Amino acid sequence: MPSHDLMLDAAARDLRCPDFGVRLAHGQDLSVLGQLALAIQASSTVAEALQCASRFMFVHSPALSVGVEPDPRGRREVVALTYRKDLRESPYSPQAIELGLGLFHRVAGVLVDGMTGLRSVELPHQPLSPLSRYTAFFGADVKFGCPTAALRVERRLLDAEFRSADAAIRRLAVDYLDSHHTDPEHRVSTHVRRTLAESLGTSAPAIRHVARLLAMHPRTLQRRLAAESTSFEEIVEDVRRDLALRYIITTDLPLGQVAAMAGFADQSGLSHAVRRWRDASPSEVRRRARGTP
Repeated sequence: MPSHDLMLDAAARDLRCPDFGVRLAHGQDLSVLGQLALAIQASSTVAEALQCASRFMFVHSPALSVGVEPDPRGRREVVALTYRKDLRESPYSPQAIELGLGLFHRVAGVLVDGMTGLRSVELPHQPLSPLSRYTAFFGADVKFGCPTAALRVERRLLDAEFRSADAAIRRLAVDYLDSHHTDPEHRVSTHVRRTLAESLGTSAPAIRHVARLLAMHPRTLQRRLAAESTSFEEIVEDVRRDLALRYIITTDLPLGQVAAMAGFADQSGLSHAVRRWRDASPSEVRRRARGTP
């Protein structure tokens, strides 16, 4: 997921196409969700489909989640269909957020014969394209700099029925997802990753420290990770890479500070790692991400 999102931002920059994510959303449909798509299509209502998507979104991406929340603007007759990204799993990508929320909007419109109950759209970042591009795509007012990416819709939309509803197919699809996919929340590697993401920069990434926080013996932790086809060293490398690239690309922090926050002994260690990951220096990665010479 991190490399996919960084690719979207890089493609938008290199192609000089600021609405790249929105364009991709326009050309995609529910099928991009793979096995999850069948369970969603066979749901009886919008509310049931959202419950299914919320439960199994990890099959598509462990970093993403959707849900139904109270209206951030306090209107009782309105709810927010939220689209969130866990920044512990992947760096924030404006293009990826616009692609995801755009696809969310497009799929909902197809399943319920239009989004007549859409009040407004909320995006956490500032506009990448002219405002008219957003309003033309969503057909509604679009707000920027909001806490969460969301579609604000009339509450009654949750009761809208799907023409494609089929209880038997939905039950089979949900049973299949349940038996063939393990929720990342139940994986030891997920908890190791999050523990490291919260502690890198303040303490050395030692397996004995993480094992103690997870209330298990280091050897037990090693065996559990091996059973999930990974290792403590691999997770440390992944977390360091994700943190380092996120700070380099999305902040103006001095590279020495980035090195410390990502758990490197010094800036040279960061530079060596970034060259291994991206075949470029940290400064070059930062310049490329921002389209500066």
